[in-house]
This record gives sequence, structure tokens and C-alpha cells, in this order.
Amino acid sequence: MTERLFGVQRHERLLSELRRSGSVRVTDLARELGVSELTIRRDIAALAERNLVTRVHGGATLPSQGAPVDGARRTHKRHFTIGIVVPSLDFYWPPIVAGARAAAAALGVALQLRGSSYDPDEDRRQIGRLVEANQVQGLLLAPSLDGEMIDWIGRLPVPTILIERQPHRWTATPRQLEWVRSDHALGAEIAVHHLHQQGHRRIGLVLSRGSPTSDHLLQGWRSACVELSISDAMVVRESVALTAREHRRIIREVLAECRRAQITALIVHSDPDAVSVAQFCAEHGVAIPDDLAVVSYDDEVAHLAEPALTAVRPPKHHVGRLAVELMVSRLIDGDRRPSQRVLVAPELVVRHSSLSLVRKPGMFDAVRS
Repeated sequence: MTERLFGVQRHERLLSELRRSGSVRVTDLARELGVSELTIRRDIAALAERNLVTRVHGGATLPSQGAPVDGARRTHKRHFTIGIVVPSLDFYWPPIVAGARAAAAALGVALQLRGSSYDPDEDRRQIGRLVEANQVQGLLLAPSLDGEMIDWIGRLPVPTILIERQPHRWTATPRQLEWVRSDHALGAEIAVHHLHQQGHRRIGLVLSRGSPTSDHLLQGWRSACVELSISDAMVVRESVALTAREHRRIIREVLAECRRAQITALIVHSDPDAVSVAQFCAEHGVAIPDDLAVVSYDDEVAHLAEPALTAVRPPKHHVGRLAVELMVSRLIDGDRRPSQRVLVAPELVVRHSSLSLVRKPGMFDAVRS
């Protein structure tokens, strides 16, 4: 924004964002409004005194008064404890956990959080400990999925909702599994359409190796390319984050392929990989966006790159909130409530890395072998 917002305007913007997404983060609002995090915290405190918001760690949620969505109504007669097992407590998952905690606080239920890994055996251990200790009445899980794991989860003695996971539609389980996840395929479509609107007709896709999100991104990518009648030929399944082995060699090969195929834009999953690509380009004289436009997928640290990266932002807070609300609804209503499977739309945050500029001849000539 070109000028700082006055207090009343900031309050209106904060409340508007809460009504749209159900929660806000101090860091996000401070960055978007061009003010300090302390200013946003003071705004939240002022609104909380008027009972317009509920303060939570790192941000705010809508106040808990009134009936929550989908029958997940607050009750003082029944106290539930919900277990949540996620594969990581650092990248990607903290906003989901924060959203789940905000919903749990609003609904008067307790959460038991367990960190696991992307290892099915560790998933089983953490889930099994919660169930065997009779600590929880329901589970929110993000396990590594295979046929055996899905069958095992389907036989657990408490209701289960998957978060950011979806079994194949044809998968048979002892009971109908419910899930809430970001619509990653739609996110990829949004990115492709944005780049197409910026004038790009040859676009590449770089997917993180082994990520459960990759297949959804590929599906959306292909759908958008077909709709726009552009090539979907350049798809790379390699991790190129700074911590990945031989990431520089892989990025060099990706850029060489871009030069050969006259690719003018890349969509990169996820942020660490996109930042790594941007850093390599800066070191080798490839200008972003006028030589190569870049869109990241995740928006965890995309704004820290140079230049700041346009990114698709999955609705992580809202996924966590919805998962808790659906579980409380299931615990209250039991089998009377139909099974639900919820997709939540991501959003595009446009920054400098994808803005349309005049193309220069001889792009990538500065890339050294």
C-alpha cells in the first residue's frame, strides 16, 4: 500500500478479513497494511475490548458468541478432547494448528497435539498412544496415506477427519472417512491463469519430490493448460530447495530447458524451492520477472525473496478451523450428520515476481554452465 492506514480504516480492514477467512495473523496484516506488528496487536486489543474479536496467539479470530457453522454449537454440558496429529511442527502446519486451536477455544473443546513425521510407522505410534490412553473422543489426522494405513484408520474406535489429505474416491474403508483440505488443484489453475493474463504462453511447473500436494497441483496444472490451449510439457519433479542435494545442478538444468523450450514463467512448489530458484537466477544474471516470471506455491516465506515472489496461499488457518468444527459436529450429532468432504479455495498473493514487463531478447544468455 502506498500510504499507511488510519486506525479506523485498519480496524475495518481487520474485521473484513476476519469475516472472510475466520482468523488473521499479526505478521500478515502488518506486512499487508504497511504498519508494525505492535500496531496490529494494539488494534486487536482495542477490538477485543469491544468484544468484536477474540485474541489468540499470533493473531485474532471471530468472537465465540453465537452458533458456529454446521451444527458445531458450543456446549457447556459436554466436554470433548480432540487429538490432532500432524507430520511437522514447523513448515506449513503451524497455521493449521493455530486455526484448530482458535476453533477449539471458541467451541469450548480441548486439543491434544502430537507431532509425527512423514513416516507411516511413526504416524501409527502417535495415533495409537492417543487412542490407547482413552484421551480423545475424536482425531484430526494428516498421515502418510496408503491402502493399509487408510484401512487401519477406518477401524479406529473414534471418529476421524483427515486434514490436507484425501484418499482415492474408490478406497473402501470400514466407515466413511471425512476430510478437509485446501483445493490445491484450483490453486495451480489460479497460478496458470494469472501468468497467462500477464502474457505468458509457455509456462513450466516444478514440483517438490514426494509431496502429497504434487499430484493435486499437477491435476490443476494440466486442466488449466488444456483450457487455455497452452503446452503442459514442462513438468519437473525434483526438490530444489537450498537444503536439497545437487539443487544447483538441477536448477541449472531447469533453466537450460526453459531456454531451449522458450519457457517464460515457472510455477514452483514450494516456497523454499522457489526462493532457491530466485537466488540462483540472481547469481547468474537471470532477471525476475523480465527474463523469467516466478510464482511460488505455499506463501510461507515467498515475501522474503528478492524480488518478493507472487504466491498461491493455501487457506491453512481455515482448514484447521473447519476440521475442528466438523469434528465437534460429528461428536454432537453422531451418525445423524451426513459424511462431509470439504475443499477450501486458496488465494493468489500478487507480488513483483510475476508482474508483466517488456520481454528482452536473448533471455538466459547470462546463465553459465
